[in-house]
Amino acid sequence: MSTTPSSLIPFNTFGLEQSARHLVVLEQRSQLQTLWRERGEEPLLFVGEGSNLLFTAPFDGTVLVNRLTGITVTDAGDAWRVRAEGGENWHRLVCWTLAQGMPGLENLALIPGTVGAAPIQNIGAYGVELAQFCEAVESFDWQGGEIRHWSAADCRFGYRDSVFKHEAGHHLILSVTLRLPKAWQPVLGYGPLAELGGQASAQQIFEQVCTTRQAKLPDPKVLGNAGSFFKNPKVVQAQAQALRLAWPELPVFAAEPGRAKLAAGWLIDKAGLKGARVGGAGVHVRQALVLVNLGGATAEDVIRLATLVRERVEQQFGVRLEPEVRMVGRRGETSLDEALACLN
Repeated sequence: MSTTPSSLIPFNTFGLEQSARHLVVLEQRSQLQTLWRERGEEPLLFVGEGSNLLFTAPFDGTVLVNRLTGITVTDAGDAWRVRAEGGENWHRLVCWTLAQGMPGLENLALIPGTVGAAPIQNIGAYGVELAQFCEAVESFDWQGGEIRHWSAADCRFGYRDSVFKHEAGHHLILSVTLRLPKAWQPVLGYGPLAELGGQASAQQIFEQVCTTRQAKLPDPKVLGNAGSFFKNPKVVQAQAQALRLAWPELPVFAAEPGRAKLAAGWLIDKAGLKGARVGGAGVHVRQALVLVNLGGATAEDVIRLATLVRERVEQQFGVRLEPEVRMVGRRGETSLDEALACLN
């Protein structure tokens, strides 16, 4: 086991100055039982690369950083079964599977974070979600001190949601097993991918996704951010149709029966919020869905900016945005409303 100073700057891509009472880096599974036996009553938070986190306050507990690595592949006949340890970088896994001739994850290229974080949020992009490929998840149950195995159904995946998201500090994701069908089918229904044509290869899709993301999304190493801050909201069809009458250019996508998904970035942009800032936090000038650290931002700056964005969009469109970024307060998971209340 290795420990590091309690600063959380290296473990949140927003680059905010926050701290934890204790910080532990998990590098071997053999550490788990010792850590579990020595656990106290203080809060516990599992972190990968901190790419989808906003620490709203200093954390009064232990942050456990997952650095377990390793990838194995088995031939399942009509598919490849890829098992990756939770500390593996997600984008590197996407690149590796493509290099091995195992397509399927190309639409999910350049999503920041680790494999262990992927099922928590049920990551998704360009018409593809992790849930479409996830066969099993392995976790360490921090309450019972044992390893648990989850089928995809057990994970209760939803839009940027899973059972793990609602049991923070309970399950540490040790590995994820993906099933990549050998009969690969391209997914080309979103944005610039449709321009590639039906004969596009997985590599072409991968390259287009990378080009598009790099053009729109700021590199957190240059400009601190946590990726898409808000979820694309879902509304009933009647509301979507009414909004399209008022704003014909509004992007609307199919969702479950009776509902439609709207583009949160478009709503924020049309509300005149691109470039808006509160203190050191701002709405990115090229992608309104991303809130960024313009330099010296505090958690309070980000919280107040996110609140401003949500209020303006709701006033103009009657649509309430929900944060996609996980917010962590002093004792664990929190919400934007709770974080704001702590400031006032």
